[in-house]
Amino acid sequence: MRMVDLIVAKRNGSEHTESELAFIVNGVGADTIPDYQTAAWLMAVYLCGMTLAESAKLTQLMAASGTILDLTDLGAYVIDKHSTGGLGDKTTLVFVPLLAAAGLPVAMLSGRGLGHTHGTLDKFESIPGFKTDLSVEQFKNQLKTTGMAVGAQTQEFAPVDGKLYALRDVTGSVESIPLITASILSKKIAAGANVIVIDVKSGSGAFMRTDQEAAALAASLQAVGAMLNRAVMCLVTDMNQPLGLAVGHSLEVIETIETLKGKGPPDLVEVCLSLGALALTGAKKSKDEVEAREILCKLLASGAALTKFEELIKAQGGDARIVDDYSLLPQASVKHVFVAPLNRHQAWVKEIDGRKISTACKIMGAGRSQKGDRIDLAVGVKLNTKIGDRVLNGEPIATIYGMSNEQCLAAAKELESAFSYSEDPVVGTTLIKKALT
Repeated sequence: MRMVDLIVAKRNGSEHTESELAFIVNGVGADTIPDYQTAAWLMAVYLCGMTLAESAKLTQLMAASGTILDLTDLGAYVIDKHSTGGLGDKTTLVFVPLLAAAGLPVAMLSGRGLGHTHGTLDKFESIPGFKTDLSVEQFKNQLKTTGMAVGAQTQEFAPVDGKLYALRDVTGSVESIPLITASILSKKIAAGANVIVIDVKSGSGAFMRTDQEAAALAASLQAVGAMLNRAVMCLVTDMNQPLGLAVGHSLEVIETIETLKGKGPPDLVEVCLSLGALALTGAKKSKDEVEAREILCKLLASGAALTKFEELIKAQGGDARIVDDYSLLPQASVKHVFVAPLNRHQAWVKEIDGRKISTACKIMGAGRSQKGDRIDLAVGVKLNTKIGDRVLNGEPIATIYGMSNEQCLAAAKELESAFSYSEDPVVGTTLIKKALT
């Protein structure tokens, strides 16, 4: 069997057999298939797609490329949660301690930034000392002692997914439903989760630009999960603007802490509560969504979820003092106020293009252009307005956090076209678009 033949076969729309997929996964894992051939195959899949059967088998093989944890000794239910990626999406950072505070084991294998998005691991690693490269034993022991763990794909956990993930990011093959499905679920299976909650983002700031694409991905995730005997529940949520106000790694950690202190932006809080309610009902910890949300709100109000966040930071080697002292996080050296460039006295925010905000952050070093690039954890953008808000001419609508005046000015130029306005009042976006439970 030759990789070039499999690339041509997929390019021509053929369905891979189980043995062909095993050849690819094993070759990527053993580094016997060079990156350029793997990248060509990824693009062929992106262009020609896969059947659900192919996607399920690829998922299973990728999970089996490393250790698959058996966490049945932790209880009947182990939770994992994933977001398909968007701007300002720090829900995982809130979800993990919140659900752990509710008494559910949360085993998270997360990824780094893909395309225009910022990765969960990168955000956690903006906390000084926080380590995500946990061994299998460290991951499992931490789950037993704290009820939660956040790990990266190592050579032990879904290693083939880690290699494919990094290549997709820099070869233009991110937005593929079969590849996204296999990537997400292989990590969840490897981590031992049996209740999987997935936030599928839809809109201009997401990989799935339309509600139809997002619904198709959610359906794929649920169908493949069922084929592999995993309960997968999905929410399709809005990403036509950043979630919350902060975009940028350390800025998003600060917003996470504020949310756990009960002072989070309403849209971020709502998505976290909705995802958390799915997990609680799926794990039989509440009889319905109403009861689940009451439980979660009490955990936020009491400070129990914040305490679990501190516990998570300490368990993974991080400096928990950041909860009270944000200056310990990576700091931008320059702040630039970005004002509404209106040609009238007032207007309403009609659109906020998340991709352009991402580009503004990337200009300052917050994203990757090549596999393995280092990123600047301090830079980013913090919004003052959301879609539907009224703004006045010259009013500050965002703050740019950069490392030089030149960086901030270049980011500001990109932001000029990120906002569009209406002379008439605008209705805000619908946050929760669809649920598949």
